[in-house]
Amino acid sequence: MAVKIRLRRMGAKRQPFYRLVVADSRSPRDGRFIEELGYYNPLTQDEKIEVDEDKALAWLQKGAQPTDTARRLLRKVGVMKKFHDSKTKE
Repeated sequence: MAVKIRLRRMGAKRQPFYRLVVADSRSPRDGRFIEELGYYNPLTQDEKIEVDEDKALAWLQKGAQPTDTARRLLRKVGVMKKFHDSKTKE
């Protein structure tokens, strides 16, 4: 089973916010997911991003592949740096 870290669209029409979730790559964008890692609101003045770093690191170490947008958000929060640092220590 290929597992991806990706965004799930929520909110009303023209007022989107997104949840960062771990999902099977075969499930639809807003369909079933395995675990919620955080959220992203692009409409606030400073793009509010909240991520549970421990959960995200655990899923990355298990082999979950982030999508391009999810990778950008994880990099902004600092999770990708921690992940790469932990890989180089091993």
